[in-house]
Amino acid sequence: MSNHSERSYSFNTSGSSSPLPSPIPAYRGGKTAVAKRSKFLRRLIYFKHMDFEFALWQMLSLFVSPQKVYRNFQYRKQTKNQFARDDPAFLVLLSFWLIVSSIGFAIVLQLNFLRFLKFLSWVIFIDCIAVGIIICTILWFISNRYLRKPVCKDQDVEWAYAFDVHLNAFFPLLIILHIFQLFFYHLLISRGWVFVGNTLWLIAIGYYIYITFLGYSALPILENTQVLLYPLLVLFMLYILFLIINYNICLHVMNFYEYRVL
Repeated sequence: MSNHSERSYSFNTSGSSSPLPSPIPAYRGGKTAVAKRSKFLRRLIYFKHMDFEFALWQMLSLFVSPQKVYRNFQYRKQTKNQFARDDPAFLVLLSFWLIVSSIGFAIVLQLNFLRFLKFLSWVIFIDCIAVGIIICTILWFISNRYLRKPVCKDQDVEWAYAFDVHLNAFFPLLIILHIFQLFFYHLLISRGWVFVGNTLWLIAIGYYIYITFLGYSALPILENTQVLLYPLLVLFMLYILFLIINYNICLHVMNFYEYRVL
C-alpha cells in the first residue's frame, strides 16, 4: 500500500495557521525532472503499490469539491518537494474510464471492433494526451512567463504538474461528454433538442476551465491567476450564439467521430 499520510482531506483548515506540516528535510534537495518521471513510470507496473482508494476519492472530489484535490497537491509539495503526482493510480483509473466511455460510444455509433480500437486510440492519444500536452504546455509557459510573482523568479511551475492539472480537468469533461451524454443522445439530442446537448458542452468545458484555474491558483508562486477564467465569458457567448442559430454541437461532434474512424 502507498503512504496514506499524503491524504490531506482530513486536515482542519478553519484556523489561521497553515494545516500543512513542515517540510521534511529529506526531500529538500529535490530530484531532477527525469528522475521523478522515471520513478513514476516504474511504479506503473506495481499495481499493489498504487493507492486506488485515494485516486477514486480524488475523482469524486473533482466533481463535488475540487479545491480539496489541490490541497493535497500542496501537501505533497511540503513533504516531497514536488507538486506533481508520484502515484500513477489516477492515470490508471482514468485509462479505465477512457475505455469504458469508448465502449459506450462504440455502442451508440454502432462501430465494429476495428473501428472501436481506432476510436479508442483517437480518444487516448489525440483527445486526451496530444491535446492535453498542447494545452498544458501553453499554460505552463504563460504561468512561468507572466503569472509568477516577482519574488519567486527562482521557482517555476513544474510541467508535470501542469499536465496533472489537465488530467484533473479532463476527467469531469470525459464523464459528462463521453458517458452522461450518451444516455440522452438518442432520446433527446439526436431528435433536435439543441439546448440539452449544448448545455452539456457548456457545463463540461466550463468545468475544465474552472478546475484548471483552481490548479494554478493553488500555486503560491503565481498571482493574477483569475485571467485563466476569462475564457468562460467567450464560452458563454458561444453557447448563446449556438442556441440562437440552432447549432447542435453534439450532432456535429458525433459526425466528426464517425468520420475519423472510417
